[in-house]
Amino acid sequence: MKALNPGAMPAPFGDYSHGIAAGGVVATSGQLGLAADGTIPESVAQQAEICFENIRAILNEAGTDIENVLRFSAFVTRREHMAAYMQVRDRWVARLAVKPASTLVIVSGFTRPEFLVEVEALALLPDAASAGE
Repeated sequence: MKALNPGAMPAPFGDYSHGIAAGGVVATSGQLGLAADGTIPESVAQQAEICFENIRAILNEAGTDIENVLRFSAFVTRREHMAAYMQVRDRWVARLAVKPASTLVIVSGFTRPEFLVEVEALALLPDAASAGE
């Protein structure tokens, strides 16, 4: 197993890794809308953008990218946030021939009330992805 903690991202909030590469897959921890400078944007769309940028950084550190994502799991704090999140997700996967599986759940909240969305991903490493073609 290999821990994935890109240096450009804020450190994890606790004793865990942002991602793990093992057995041909990469699993990311849930990513929140926390910018590298420690700020948290007010909008769901801006937070979701940061979540996806962080996921891409984790995947890149493992040697893979968004096109090898098998599944996104996302969590929003209000039903009204679903559309804004989905617009960001859809833009991130628009160019992909095979769209990842996706789950979206409404939750009561996160570690800080200003967080509105959290996204995690499961992806294949390139060797595993080409073996499945």
